[in-house]
Amino acid sequence: MASALVLRVSIIIGLVFATRVVGVPQAQARAFFVFGDSLVDSGNNNYLATPARADSPPYGIDYPTRRPTGRFSNGLNIPDIISQRIGSEPTLPYLSPELAGQKLLVGANFASAGIGILNDTGFQFVNIIRIPQQLAYFQEYQQRVRAMIGNRQTRRLVRQALVLITVGGNDFVNNYFLVPNSRRSRQYSLPAYVTFLITEYQKILQRLYNMGARRVIVTGTGPLGCVPAQLGMRSRNGECAPELQQAAALFNQQLAAMLNRLNTNLGSHIFIAANTEQMHMDFITNPKAYGFVTSKTACCGQGPYNGIGLCTPLSNLCPNRDLYAFWDQYHPTEKANKIIVDLILKGSTQYMKPMNLTTIMAVDSFMA
Repeated sequence: MASALVLRVSIIIGLVFATRVVGVPQAQARAFFVFGDSLVDSGNNNYLATPARADSPPYGIDYPTRRPTGRFSNGLNIPDIISQRIGSEPTLPYLSPELAGQKLLVGANFASAGIGILNDTGFQFVNIIRIPQQLAYFQEYQQRVRAMIGNRQTRRLVRQALVLITVGGNDFVNNYFLVPNSRRSRQYSLPAYVTFLITEYQKILQRLYNMGARRVIVTGTGPLGCVPAQLGMRSRNGECAPELQQAAALFNQQLAAMLNRLNTNLGSHIFIAANTEQMHMDFITNPKAYGFVTSKTACCGQGPYNGIGLCTPLSNLCPNRDLYAFWDQYHPTEKANKIIVDLILKGSTQYMKPMNLTTIMAVDSFMA
């Protein structure tokens, strides 16, 4: 089954690039839906009573408006950059009152900072949009669009849409490793916990498929032990925290295998694995090759590696964000996000399996 699926897609890709040589037009911009955590939240938490917010300076210092937007970035985040590259408008947060009328047809961002695969992840952030509620909002979104354009066109819009989901990191840093002897660490060994997470994640992805999603980019976790927050808490000489690195490696390996099984069972490449751990490690291990002066110290923060506490108006702030791989204790700068998106678009199978976003767009244009 798996070999037949690979052969069929290889034939299609060959036909795609053969026809593109003679100028087959590309498809129009497609809807884009985003699910996940703070790495992809574009401002939903601004509308919630939660401490997990990025709605005050210096967040947004390099955004076009030069104002904080709720993005955990100095500027654009990954969904913004993907929208630019596929020729679409940026997706609005689902809770934004501006998301109405024709703007609904662009898609929506359901992500919420602090959430994880598990509902008990990020409990300290209280009022956040956990994954079951994000999926409930997606169902509500479809009902709203159905009232505008009818059932058949809504189904078509969703099936042809691009979906991005980024979740899992918080299940480690804001759950299993949040405090010594956490409840989950007493309940599970690390390998058993990862297996539990992957089982629960598969249920989420299957539900997305059942709700109509047919092109889903699934990012793994980044190198959790190498972010400034973990360096600040756990590192003496700038070395990555080994237990967090082990967690990321176990999770990402099992995630890739699970996605492959899901695709085989469904008979199509619905789920695309983005190896964001390797994407990050490229510029973490060799920052100068990407124009960064450091991949250890955050631009905004305080304490060792600027990794302790939140980024606030009173924090240390670097004058040139393009020289830093990390904006705050956990989140990449806009420049680093652009590097990641470039690999999502054009990366080899080392980064994107079974194909990158450029190939996805070409295949889907051919099949439309």
